[in-house]
Amino acid sequence: MNPFPFSAVLVVAIFGFVVATTVAGALVAVLSQRIIRSVAGLALCCLGLAGLYYFLNSPFLALMEILIYVGAVCVTIVFGVMLSETDEQAEQEGRRHTLRWGASSLVVAALVFGGVAYLSLHGGWAVRTQPQGDGSINAIGIS
Repeated sequence: MNPFPFSAVLVVAIFGFVVATTVAGALVAVLSQRIIRSVAGLALCCLGLAGLYYFLNSPFLALMEILIYVGAVCVTIVFGVMLSETDEQAEQEGRRHTLRWGASSLVVAALVFGGVAYLSLHGGWAVRTQPQGDGSINAIGIS
């Protein structure tokens, strides 16, 4: 019996999300007309790839993917874009467009917060109830 209900379904869902993130980031990077959106797609693709490395039980490689590619390469490209002169005028987005993106980001943030809160409150966390005698802090206090 699994200690967490639907743990197999949750693992498959997270894996699907990571794969979808990788594919979506790659598509944004390749199909975008603007360089800054392509860099954002590259960063998103690299984050998804880091998630895949983590699923392959290689957390060091996942962290190096984030540190080197997202943290160094993408930021260097963004600085290169920022330091170059722009040839196009900035387009004005409407208020409805801004409100739609703001509302969708609030919904995603609320769902992520709700999921983390549910997992933290209903997870099967192991709690020590007996003092260990080695000076460690446990559920009772300092022993």
